[in-house]
Amino acid sequence: MTPAPTRDPGHLTLALPKGRILEDAIALLSQAGLPLTMPEKSRALRHEFPGVTVLELRNQDVPVYVDLGVADAGIVGKDVLIESGRTVYEPVDLRFAGCRLSLIREVGADGDIARVGTKYPRAARAYLNARGIPAEIVKLSGNIELACLTGLADAVVDLVQTGSTLRANNLEEVDVLFHSTARLVVNRAALKTRRERLRPLIERLRELTSV
Repeated sequence: MTPAPTRDPGHLTLALPKGRILEDAIALLSQAGLPLTMPEKSRALRHEFPGVTVLELRNQDVPVYVDLGVADAGIVGKDVLIESGRTVYEPVDLRFAGCRLSLIREVGADGDIARVGTKYPRAARAYLNARGIPAEIVKLSGNIELACLTGLADAVVDLVQTGSTLRANNLEEVDVLFHSTARLVVNRAALKTRRERLRPLIERLRELTSV
């Protein structure tokens, strides 16, 4: 493998997720002093700003790029971070993109849980193990709720924001695994090599998001 070129220690590379989090992330980072604007709609995945490169990634890839040092820092949901299992520094809860990861069943279901459908097998397994439930986990993508409605699974573990989809499909939250918001994540080596850029950014974001 060809070694990555040495980067200017004053330059930051940020991994940001496509979709609903990107606009809020850009706005907050701009408030924190980074010279960023919302990228124009295009097929470009890499965006250059003065002293900052933004990599536009799928949510699930953000912790990987930060952990492996391709990006110095990034923003990602706590749900994705937990599921990734990556060992990155998580200094700031940014307090937007709030949701919760929940165990969901059909309304009134009270039988044993033998099979669980989810996009979050790691989090689901930890939850079930802690409660002594030896259920099979089926990894799915897309409309997870259908697993309950079609009998594929006795329960699902999925993100809930308003609960409107659950109500429309006769489903209910049985338990909440954890609450999730967007987090700033930082590569541990970059915290030293790019200290002069990252430390002030972390402190400013803490000020902006303090309650």
